Amino acid sequence: MWTNKVCLPYNRKRLEDVIFLKKGKEEVLLPLIMLLLSVLFIAIDQILKFLVVEYLKPVGIKTIFNDFLSLDYVENRGAAFGILQNQRWLFIVITVVISALLIFALFRYRYHEFFSYAASSLIVGGGIGNLIDRVLYGYVVDYIHFSFFPAIFNFGDCCVTVGTAFLLLHILFFTGNERGPEKVLRGK
Repeated sequence: MWTNKVCLPYNRKRLEDVIFLKKGKEEVLLPLIMLLLSVLFIAIDQILKFLVVEYLKPVGIKTIFNDFLSLDYVENRGAAFGILQNQRWLFIVITVVISALLIFALFRYRYHEFFSYAASSLIVGGGIGNLIDRVLYGYVVDYIHFSFFPAIFNFGDCCVTVGTAFLLLHILFFTGNERGPEKVLRGK
């Protein structure tokens, strides 16, 4: 017969381990959840781009808020701000290498916190979302344009940017000075 006294302490501890990102010997659940979140970000990115191509490409520009936000269809063959135009294979290689390193780190890095998990998921999801466009079309579909910001970008770019900010927060504020890459980055 199962009683709360027998099952509850084990279940509560296991739940706390997952919630508070504690890593046990057999812990692979959180990295798998982060990979699933990456897949979700990829799907959102691709669905939004499909909708932009279907409905925005024929009209070009759709103003959402006057003098603040518009949706502009752009085929970006470069990187941020249009730099490095027509360097498709360079971006493909860089994206594959960074994504592979981050996926490897999801399972091997021993000092994960919220920001490092979130960063990995966001960067991989946004990067692969843009990688799909580069491989299939030779360009990335961009569509978000704020009037105060010169670049036009997409959901995948937002994921990569927020993920990079989270990674910097993790490195600068949530890691010890005595560990590997953090020690090198901090110069100690």
